[in-house]
Amino acid sequence: MNSRHDMHTHSLASDGVYEPAELVRHAAQAGITELALSDHDTTAGIVEADATACQTGIRLIPAVEVSTSWQSKAIHIVGLNIDIDSPVLQAGLRELQNIRDARAREMGARLTKHGFPDSYSAAMALAGAGMITRTHFARHLCNIGVAGSISEVFERYLRQGKPGYVSTQWAEIGDAIAWIKAAGGVATLAHPHRYKLTASWLRRLLTDFKQAGGQAMEIVSGNTPPQDIQSAATLARKFELLASTGSDFHAPEHTWVKLGRLPALPADLVPVWSCWRA
Repeated sequence: MNSRHDMHTHSLASDGVYEPAELVRHAAQAGITELALSDHDTTAGIVEADATACQTGIRLIPAVEVSTSWQSKAIHIVGLNIDIDSPVLQAGLRELQNIRDARAREMGARLTKHGFPDSYSAAMALAGAGMITRTHFARHLCNIGVAGSISEVFERYLRQGKPGYVSTQWAEIGDAIAWIKAAGGVATLAHPHRYKLTASWLRRLLTDFKQAGGQAMEIVSGNTPPQDIQSAATLARKFELLASTGSDFHAPEHTWVKLGRLPALPADLVPVWSCWRA
């Protein structure tokens, strides 16, 4: 059974390829009835997406994926059902946007030294008015024939230890959760198995996340294999967290992530959308 909920997607406001309105239309065609637009460190696409959602019958959940640092690892927290006009949240996001810009400039400088001049300006052109991310650099390097796919570019140039990688100190988890809660949202740990933590380290992360006020975690994310869904469900029960599901959709060429094709949550878990349904 496919879920009609998708609580994690991206648009051109960050590193997705669809305009917010276009993303909503594709979600409607895929049978999604409740969609969260959760761009990286920005809510710039929400108003446009919501206007189209009203036309298509989808319920849009305003959201944002906040970049945080924990134990020298980048951890993403999705704030669901937020008030995008919250001054506390927007002040925090502005801090992260400044960090992103500084990181992008340094990435461009490093790639230039490695033989790829003008990478920063090319990535900025691809980002347009949206938030610049590593994906924009990867798309640029693909466009000039450096590699055959975005994933290959990441492996060769943009991951830790590679020429274009820049270590970044993002927001503290506690601060990010406080911003989300100030905006009336639900702080949700994104794709827990993607951080490649051992079981004991993942439990430590969830302990800190819960103590800081985190309320939910993604049980289903993108192409999560069944064994990871079951282990995430076990952790959600242990830490008494609400359960979320999200494709982390960016682009249609990512064939392993399809809108509207997520498996259903385990029946005994409490879905995160029950918060605003109540």
